[in-house]
Amino acid sequence: MTREAVRPSLTGGALTRSRILDAAARLMTSVGITRTTTKEIARAAGCSEAALYKHFRDKEEIFVRVLHERAPRLSDALAQLPTRAGEGEVAEHLEGVARVAVPFYRQSFPMAASLFASPELLAAHRRKLDLDGAGPHEATQHLAAYLVVEQRLGRVSPHIDPDAAASLLIGACFHRAFLALFYASDAPEGVLKPESEDDFAREIVHTVLNGIAGPGGRGTEDRKGCD
Repeated sequence: MTREAVRPSLTGGALTRSRILDAAARLMTSVGITRTTTKEIARAAGCSEAALYKHFRDKEEIFVRVLHERAPRLSDALAQLPTRAGEGEVAEHLEGVARVAVPFYRQSFPMAASLFASPELLAAHRRKLDLDGAGPHEATQHLAAYLVVEQRLGRVSPHIDPDAAASLLIGACFHRAFLALFYASDAPEGVLKPESEDDFAREIVHTVLNGIAGPGGRGTEDRKGCD
């Protein structure tokens, strides 16, 4: 997640701020957010706590900025999707989402998960997200909004629920990231299928778009007809 090499153009306060975020990302990933103090962040960044507080109000703000600036930009990629409806291939757009979502969850999960060890910190984080009108629900909302537009254009089946389809895709990406983190480099054979993340993106999108019912299967429409 961290960007170890600071851009040469950064100097002064901008350089200090960048070092603080890099240090915070390393600590939050390795020891967890609850054990990461502003004192430790400042020490790892090579600055004083006073300098740290010139750039950030508190540890919670640092956490939010780390997720926003040191992780793949999932929210940006998803927010732009509705404007691209009708262009290119739907599958290509969804595969692009999967290719960003998996590394985003894999890289942010260690920090985000540690929030749940502290109900107070989690509540404070939720309040900050509420003020910005943001939250983890945005991923599926943006994706569902894109699918709604593609439905209207006739490029996505009118029989699918956009919210359910968005949840399936985002949920699969989250699970893939969780498994990769849980097993690290020692995953038992066959746990990560497909093994390649490009193959995963392609296959999960194919399944979401085409469904799993075979010619002889009884899908939702068939069951409704039997009621």
